[in-house]
Amino acid sequence: MTEDEIDKLLLPGERERPTLKTIARLSGLAVPTVSRALGNAPDIGQNTKKRVRELADQLGYRPNRAGLRLRTGKTNVISLVLSTDHDVMNHTARLINAVAGELRGTAYHLIVTPYFPDESPLSPIEYIVRTGSADGVILNRVEPVDARVDYLQVRKFPFVLHGRTNDCTGIPYFDFDNAAYGRLCTEDLAKRGRRHLVVIAPPLEHNYATHLIEGVQDAAARKGIDARILAGANSDSPNAQITEALLQHFKAFPETDAVVTASVPSAVAGTTAIEESGRILGKDVDLASKESLKFLPAFRREILAYHEDVGRTGSFLARALVQAIDNPDLPPMQKLIGPQRT
Repeated sequence: MTEDEIDKLLLPGERERPTLKTIARLSGLAVPTVSRALGNAPDIGQNTKKRVRELADQLGYRPNRAGLRLRTGKTNVISLVLSTDHDVMNHTARLINAVAGELRGTAYHLIVTPYFPDESPLSPIEYIVRTGSADGVILNRVEPVDARVDYLQVRKFPFVLHGRTNDCTGIPYFDFDNAAYGRLCTEDLAKRGRRHLVVIAPPLEHNYATHLIEGVQDAAARKGIDARILAGANSDSPNAQITEALLQHFKAFPETDAVVTASVPSAVAGTTAIEESGRILGKDVDLASKESLKFLPAFRREILAYHEDVGRTGSFLARALVQAIDNPDLPPMQKLIGPQRT
């Protein structure tokens, strides 16, 4: 149906505020059928869904969230909860894009709920549950024993983890295998003859930090490598702090010939420290890092880079959460992926 044809059929005021009844009248369908088609109900045919969505787009229809909640008890909103100090350049922007892309064409849309470094990670979760402002949440920066998980489980509120707790039985999650990454890059460094390694670890309260360190230490023990954890900074610290901490480490342990880190910013800071110390990257010291964009080899071709597929991550998290909301009796979707050399 063309825009002109639609305009001729619209009643006064319907162009400004189209409703489900407007779509139903123009499509010749019942209001419940239109509602279910827009909600991606499995018993509605794909052709009907396509026709209803196209008409809704032409009309500029937007669901009334208050009315939707009264009718269905749902908001059709998914919240991605993120700390404001997260790695926007390399990781978070791609994650948001992937989640939003997977939800495109479904009944759900994405909002990002931030929390600040001086705020409890539980605070935004309590707000969402208390206000009913979303149907489910995606949690990042997962801790080994995470208070947010306990809170949501007790209240039977749908969620999915980007990461893992110590026990993920019955919990949907998607995680990058940081232990495998730690083992792989340490083994690659050993092949290059490196024997004195330092890890710019993530914050130790996050479970992926434990996994990374365990992977590095396992491979280091097998390969006869001395592996230390950098003191005075972590991979989330400001770049200047990481650079200074690594410069101090080089002074205390001048034999250091390899650096392992877990993010692009910390890899850049590590490179700065290596070069400011008078060492040559790739000759005196090797540096290994994971990344979601193919940036590091362009920044310094000597860096050993390992790919984390954040696009795949976001897509899976969105599908897993929609399933947890719409079909809570199904087994939870869980996935663990390993690193790839870039």
